[in-house]
Amino acid sequence: MNNLTDLSKITALAKRRGFIYPGSEIYGGLANTYDYGPMGVELLRNIRNLWWEEFVHGRDDIVGLEASLISHQEIWKASGHTSGFADALVDCRNCKLRMRADHLLEDYIEKKGKELDVTKKMEVISPDELKLAIESLKVEGWSEVKMDEFISAFYVPCPNCSENKGDKWTKVRKFNLLFPVNLGIVEGDQSLAYLRGETAQGMFINFMNVTASTRVKLPFGIAQLGKSFRNEITPGNSVFRTLEFEQGEIEYFFDPEVNNWEELFEGWKSSMWDFITKGLGIYAENLRWRIHSDEERSFYSKRTEDLEYKFPFGFKELWGLAYRTDYDLSQHEKGSGKELRMVDSQTGKKLLPHVIEPAVGVNRLFLMALSDAYCEEEGRVVLKLSPKIAPFTVAVFPLLANKEELVSKAGEIHKTLKRVFHATVDARGNIGKRYLSQDEIGTPYCVTVDFDTLTDNMVTVRDRDTKDQERVLISNLIPFIQGKMESWGK
Repeated sequence: MNNLTDLSKITALAKRRGFIYPGSEIYGGLANTYDYGPMGVELLRNIRNLWWEEFVHGRDDIVGLEASLISHQEIWKASGHTSGFADALVDCRNCKLRMRADHLLEDYIEKKGKELDVTKKMEVISPDELKLAIESLKVEGWSEVKMDEFISAFYVPCPNCSENKGDKWTKVRKFNLLFPVNLGIVEGDQSLAYLRGETAQGMFINFMNVTASTRVKLPFGIAQLGKSFRNEITPGNSVFRTLEFEQGEIEYFFDPEVNNWEELFEGWKSSMWDFITKGLGIYAENLRWRIHSDEERSFYSKRTEDLEYKFPFGFKELWGLAYRTDYDLSQHEKGSGKELRMVDSQTGKKLLPHVIEPAVGVNRLFLMALSDAYCEEEGRVVLKLSPKIAPFTVAVFPLLANKEELVSKAGEIHKTLKRVFHATVDARGNIGKRYLSQDEIGTPYCVTVDFDTLTDNMVTVRDRDTKDQERVLISNLIPFIQGKMESWGK
């Protein structure tokens, strides 16, 4: 079990080895934005592809969709985002730090823990609410007034400066998370639209298009992988929460009179857990389910649970699962004036289906994979990534870079391996440094071509995790690596 608690080690490795770069860095940076380097794009793409293979290509009841990033303002009015899609923020009057108020309170509660007086008399916050917040480390669902009262009553200090001892905060206030876009080239004739705040709405507004153009029948799902945008105040935990992020969402439609929603819900929980542990190879000990309280859960949801991962900065939401009833389709039916009811081909009944929604942040899967795989042992740093998602599956080394016969043979083997795996050739420095370099980017297998290879047609395969080395015939190299991949596990 990986117990890494220092995020800075991951971010340092991520930049050094080309996984993540700060956004707009040569111009001083742009807060809450990141660029993915050569290794990062490969890891991210492998995670995306694995998700799509598992939940779309691997099932007969889910189809894909790719909706526009920019959408009509009425979509977001109907969904409630223009009025209710907001976070509470608070500013330090001394150092001008701006934070999400709930993050300020939750971090303070987590830090102070049992030191806090759960019997403190409050005017707005009830004793039960205070006790629950301190026990659960959550204040979601609290109003701005309750947050203000907590800050004042417990003298919550500014985490960025020593001057604010809890007495130099502004009042907590709400701000909308959507990014507005003005369409049109002539000022004054521009029309308002929005960058999408989530991928889900694209699936709801295309519900009738999908049912009319495909042979789907209830229960079925629509899946989408893509970018979303939220004008959020973030705590600086690398790519965990950013202005631009990628989601993998599924809207799973069903008839509640035919399908038991609780059974479907439990089925999705099992699928999500298996994808993380078996698909991505994540330690189960670092995962947990958390049920949303009545105050935290959206009013239209009958049940919401988060699959949380133990990041270096604590347990945080990785993947949400919500039973949203028929709220979204009914809202768009009202907002658009268009009927969104489908006819069940099996029963002939016209209905507005209910929805269960598993929604995951792909960038959070990325950060989780790095956090879970990071390991320091025996004088080396190694990313023990699953071979399914590692940027390179195999690296080929000529023992000496100045011996043309070895370099040529390594090139031939690399060309053969590339037909099956994502492979690279590395001839820099000595063999030991090459091993360490490949360990740091998570390459599971390294193949060394030496002088014996030229006569016996065998190479040395080195395992990243164990450092064991085996001599393998070149003709058996592909099935040997495939077998190692299939048997890989922590």
